[in-house]
Amino acid sequence: MLDEETLIAQFPSRQPPERGGVVTVGNRDYMTDPRGALVPLGTIKAQDKLIDETVRKIMGYAANLSAQVARFKGHCFDDIGSLQALLDQEYGAKAGGPKGNVTLTTFDGLQRVTLKMADLIEFGPELQAAKKLVDECLNDWSADAGDELRTIVNRAFQVDREGRINRAEIFMLLRAQIDDPRWKRAMDAVRDSIRVIGSKAYLAFQVRPSAEAAWASISIDLARL
Repeated sequence: MLDEETLIAQFPSRQPPERGGVVTVGNRDYMTDPRGALVPLGTIKAQDKLIDETVRKIMGYAANLSAQVARFKGHCFDDIGSLQALLDQEYGAKAGGPKGNVTLTTFDGLQRVTLKMADLIEFGPELQAAKKLVDECLNDWSADAGDELRTIVNRAFQVDREGRINRAEIFMLLRAQIDDPRWKRAMDAVRDSIRVIGSKAYLAFQVRPSAEAAWASISIDLARL
């Protein structure tokens, strides 16, 4: 088992664990375990202390960065909204489309910011009626129904762990060109089941080295870096 000095030696840029997570009761130091019990600091393994320190350090940076990104997002919305209001007031022409989508580009055409408004939707009870009609079609078509279509249907009506329907697969069904009247009624039921329950705003930032080059996105999503 590695001791504390050995572990710290392998991370020369690190210092001994700080007081984060340490509780002092009387003259003794403790750390709280997952059950809420106080464990004497001297009985905790060196590697567990180092893991605790590392996680707390990373989480501190993450919390600060999250707050900074939230402030940046708010400033972006404020700046775009102020610009739209100014253009509307001064020239009677509001930047952006009827849904609130707007793309702003620098004069040299090398940088742009896009604000997109996406509808938030859910599916009503009509979707269950659509599922029954689709099942009837697949059963009657038997071998004539391709495996690809069956796979799409199964994925479309499958509820995920959070209880949500796969929207992308549902919309793929709507694009299928099938003449069976039951299928058409099913797709009408799918359309009738769609409820717009709100909208969500998305920001995109893009740059390019020249007017002829392709746009490259500036990612603020850790999963995409």
